[in-house]
Amino acid sequence: MLPTLRPGDFLAVRALRAEEPRLQQLVVIRMDEGEAVKRVVARPGERSLGADQFWVEGDNASASTDSRATGPVALDAIVGVVRARYKPVRSARVF
Repeated sequence: MLPTLRPGDFLAVRALRAEEPRLQQLVVIRMDEGEAVKRVVARPGERSLGADQFWVEGDNASASTDSRATGPVALDAIVGVVRARYKPVRSARVF
């Protein structure tokens, strides 16, 4: 799968709502080395995840540090949901 985002993209991110994150949403998560954008691929109860745990993966599997390497992500480590890419303008997109 091709990466949805590229280095240097500017993103609009909003806070999580009560029913989120949902499957396939792009989310910003806190990691040891800062923040990263990942896709939610499993929710609590799936893949033996506990309450408030989510499985996230990067779209570029060969170059992504995600749940395959670090394990599930806790809900409180999810900063928000990516809503749009607004720069570069030629590739603006709403998610």
